[in-house]
Amino acid sequence: MDLNPGQDTGATAAATNATNGDSDRSWQDPNDTYHHTSPSKKPKPGMVRRSRKVEGGIFFPKPENAVTIAVSSRVLFRTETEQKVYKQRGIEEYLKYQVEHENEPFAPGPAFPFVKALETVNAQLRELYPESEELFDIVLVTYNHAHVGVRLINTINYHNLFIERFCMTGGSSPIGYLKAYHTNLYLSADSEKVREALEEGIAAATMFMPEKQTEVSETQLRVAFDGDAVLFSDESERIFKAHGLDKFFEHEMEHENMLLDHGPLKGFLESLGKLQKKFYAKGQRLNCPIRTYLVTARSAASSGIRALKTLRAWGLETDEALFLAGAPKGPMLEKIRPHIYFDDQMFHVEGAAEMGTIAAHVPYGVAQKYQHHKKPAEKKEPSTSK
Repeated sequence: MDLNPGQDTGATAAATNATNGDSDRSWQDPNDTYHHTSPSKKPKPGMVRRSRKVEGGIFFPKPENAVTIAVSSRVLFRTETEQKVYKQRGIEEYLKYQVEHENEPFAPGPAFPFVKALETVNAQLRELYPESEELFDIVLVTYNHAHVGVRLINTINYHNLFIERFCMTGGSSPIGYLKAYHTNLYLSADSEKVREALEEGIAAATMFMPEKQTEVSETQLRVAFDGDAVLFSDESERIFKAHGLDKFFEHEMEHENMLLDHGPLKGFLESLGKLQKKFYAKGQRLNCPIRTYLVTARSAASSGIRALKTLRAWGLETDEALFLAGAPKGPMLEKIRPHIYFDDQMFHVEGAAEMGTIAAHVPYGVAQKYQHHKKPAEKKEPSTSK
């Protein structure tokens, strides 16, 4: 199938004087090339400014106290047209185009429903704990030049998003800023920058825009995780890749009482769990606005017990655990309807996207050496790549 990477109109990291969004490296990498459809219809020009209730006791948490989500503008909004302008006409024409269209808001991108769900959780946390700084804090991260900031701000106001922290790097790497913000999760369209973040110990994933998108809950944040090489290390995955399924089962049964090491997104699940417990403390376990899922290809009886024991020993839990024993994940994710699903294998990311799930690739572990993609379905007319 064809996935549309979320875009953050950008120049390559090598072009240090480029000033138009996320690195273009992912567009040039054949392993990350996907066909693009035209963006969804944008709102009509002419900005409608909406009132923002920031004065009535609303405050901004300190980064060290918050659960900080750094989101690239290419995954928060749809910027395919702008990316095309940059690639075809160059940086100066791109900047001119952005200024000329700064009153035209961008359409929502793949991370948009996720960010809206974070804000819904924040609203409920503020009601229960008015003075607490334990909230989601959303930071917009972009390679864009400051000239583009006006359009981004206009877009945020148009969509009534509560995003006040921007990081506009003008073509420089954002990784140092992510560490300064105490980032708990970084979502981008640039797979190279995602890998760089992971190497620095920052939970990160590459987001994609599916050709169709399933409606998601407006009242409950739903986050789904793969197990190996996402929540857990790739230790068991290495056994499977090197020695096959039977040896994998044997290894897991022999080591079922030995904890798995942590994976790149273990810390993010831990952060979600801390916020969930704030709702539990107010008697809201059954109607908590955060719900987490483990969706793994492991089998329950033969290899699932080690995963569950590891989570328990960490003091973590997921609200639901689905052990699929190798069955496709897409149909299950279609029922869950998560705002985001994390997996280390593009095969599963593409399978989820086929069913309309917003999926994010975590390029971590041994599976990156064995990546394979789903075979594209036959089409009467080939799609064009932008």
